[in-house]
Amino acid sequence: MTKRDYLRIGSHKDLEGGDRHLYRFFEMAPGILSWGTLIGIVLLSWLWPIGAAVFVLLFSLSWVIRAFYLMAHLRSNWLQLRHFEKVDWKRRMKNLKWHSIYQLVVLPTYNEPDEVIMDALESLMHTQWPRERFIVLLAMEERAGEEARARAERIKTRFAHEFGSFLVTFHPKDLPGEMPGKGSNASYALKKATEKIIDAKGISYEDVIVSSFDIDTQVYPGYFYCVSYHFLTAEKPYRSSFQPVPLYNNNIWSAPFLSRVVATSNTFWQMMEQERPERLVTFSSHSMSLKMLVEVGYWQTNIVSEDSRIFWNGFLYYDGDYRVVPLLYPVSMDANVGKSFWQTAKQVYRQQRRWMWGAENIPYLLYGCIKNKKIPWQKKAYAIFIQVEGFWSLATNPPLLLFAGWLPIFLGGELFNTTLLSYNLPRLLQFLMSSALLGLILLVIVSFSFLPPRPKGKSVFAFLGQIVQWIFVPITILLFGSVPGLETQTRLIFNKPLGFWVTPKYRKKITEQ
Repeated sequence: MTKRDYLRIGSHKDLEGGDRHLYRFFEMAPGILSWGTLIGIVLLSWLWPIGAAVFVLLFSLSWVIRAFYLMAHLRSNWLQLRHFEKVDWKRRMKNLKWHSIYQLVVLPTYNEPDEVIMDALESLMHTQWPRERFIVLLAMEERAGEEARARAERIKTRFAHEFGSFLVTFHPKDLPGEMPGKGSNASYALKKATEKIIDAKGISYEDVIVSSFDIDTQVYPGYFYCVSYHFLTAEKPYRSSFQPVPLYNNNIWSAPFLSRVVATSNTFWQMMEQERPERLVTFSSHSMSLKMLVEVGYWQTNIVSEDSRIFWNGFLYYDGDYRVVPLLYPVSMDANVGKSFWQTAKQVYRQQRRWMWGAENIPYLLYGCIKNKKIPWQKKAYAIFIQVEGFWSLATNPPLLLFAGWLPIFLGGELFNTTLLSYNLPRLLQFLMSSALLGLILLVIVSFSFLPPRPKGKSVFAFLGQIVQWIFVPITILLFGSVPGLETQTRLIFNKPLGFWVTPKYRKKITEQ
């Protein structure tokens, strides 16, 4: 197997013999660990309730300490984010050689309405970057049918003359070995653009920054100067991806509270991760060099989680010498909204499940670290630990925090329930959880600072909803964090793959409310 072939593994089915069995075991490992933890605490509460009670107390205490640690990171990132939004990035570029840089923006779309696509393109037009140095790719899907072609013509007529280059591609359906989704669509579009525009014009791959954006992404005015500044000042720009902070603000005032809490929680997690760049992995909309993408073979076309997998492609291809540079600068996206509250809840769950399917990167990383002998073992161990611990925590921590404290009391028997530990266990846990809830104050403050102006159709009482919504955090982290996490890991155990699900884009008007 060549190095390029090894990077394209999607699942155990791409291997043979012992390698296939090894990869299959690695696919099962995350789910075995998570379910083993949950089943183990139940058995421990029954067989050794004192040990279970001590474990729950120590776990809860460590979680509270970690929560305050993460809140400190959130506050730090928030302050830097507000500062970086005000920076004149164009002025910072004046001493850098940036005039040869092109911004290539890939916008994969399936059947999103004209409004969503046009808003994304309008935001590109209003950035400070010179329009003649834009290469914009509208990556359509052939399987979307004739309506998609009509939509493409309308959009091309409106925007083609606004940028240096504007290319519409149609990703063919049913290509062998491909999974329909963002990765396969974006790879096809970028290959076409490289052939028809980059190579045709003799543009150096080293001078092209590629931004892979979800179709609802709206960039802030200084984004491309910001990413170019970080690219030109990075220690190794061709071995780096550049990650903005996703703010789900485009439709936040028309989104139900459930969608707002989950979306804003995702933003907060990305902000906290940006303060720990050694842990950071590409997510959703981000940027990187064309040189890197060509060398690693573009995005994989046979997986769901292409936005994070491209980082691990680079990590393994460059023998561990690949990193994500936090931009501390935002892009704005849509909160997940359906046509009704329950439709929204269903969509939010399916979107979270798709993101949780990022656990498929764990077997890829484990297998890759075994095959790649050049990556230092310390770097391998750290990367594996961060990924395994992250997905384990997402799946197990909410039920452990919400329910595990009661298990020794209900399962420990009469002898345990007569102990002082049994009497104090609920009280100690309540104190710890109440202490952790103090962090909600910071969440409210930060979330308010990101809110766009209140639309005329919204009453002042809407602000009250933006505060009250945070009391539902324990419910949302369980139903839209732990449950989809456990489902995806269980699917990996039983070899039930998850296909790519395209999140519907529905913009509910304020006047409808």
